[in-house]
Amino acid sequence: MPTTGLPRPLTADLARVGESLEMLSPRWTVWTLMTLSDQPMRYTEIKPRLGMLQDGQLAPRLARLTADGLVERRQEHVRHVNYRLSARGQALTGVIAALASYGDSHLDKEAKPNRKTGELEVERIPPAQNAEDVLTLITPKHATPLLWALRSEGRASGRDLAAMVLPAGNAALLYSPLRQLVADRLVERLGHSDYQLSAQGMELAPVFRSLSAWGAGRRAQTEHPLWAERPAPDPQLPDGRWAANRSHPAAAPPATTLRSGSLFSHAQPVRPAAVSSSMGGRAR
Repeated sequence: MPTTGLPRPLTADLARVGESLEMLSPRWTVWTLMTLSDQPMRYTEIKPRLGMLQDGQLAPRLARLTADGLVERRQEHVRHVNYRLSARGQALTGVIAALASYGDSHLDKEAKPNRKTGELEVERIPPAQNAEDVLTLITPKHATPLLWALRSEGRASGRDLAAMVLPAGNAALLYSPLRQLVADRLVERLGHSDYQLSAQGMELAPVFRSLSAWGAGRRAQTEHPLWAERPAPDPQLPDGRWAANRSHPAAAPPATTLRSGSLFSHAQPVRPAAVSSSMGGRAR
């Protein structure tokens, strides 16, 4: 368990979330899991659906997911091996849905001309890509612990954050990830030294609730001690840090299972191109 200055129950919960993120964060992991979400497949059936993977990338990815207990490898006979999601992998549905929904709501998209009409339309990003792009925001070292510390405190200085996230470490290690969180619009800097979660940082609540529930082995999302819904503050109070905590309707994980069919509903980009900031979200 990592050493933090957060209360022990939150530290234990954060450790489980960190382990969950380590499983999901390697590139193409979400794509692979969603590809297997419909039915068992042979390697030769998976490969065409993940054409963005170069030769030699798919087999190690399947082996890693199998070792992590998210995918099962079943040998039907000598030359027939199937891959399918394990029960643990199937339980990730809510996590992936929350990640994809957050990315669709908050990450920038380009406006591209419609092939038939020529009119500009906002590009459609596959759910798997949205999910993986969100993971790139919250999985860098110290990023998630910083977000949790700010959620716990509401407003804190860099020194206070260091005391919570790295109580026995070098505080200078936190300033680079903290600056990145500000650049990614998940954190706001207040004055000279204080920080708080931005509105977009607040709306990560469904993501962290689902990760916490999955890490604890619960299929259903439960009320979370740190990332639970909180009421809007009294307008008389000077501190409005919880005003944007009410989840955006699109940010709540849908109850339905994400199916791989939606994953391949249009051309699969290897990675999104540099995108416009006109949507007001974080660039991919």
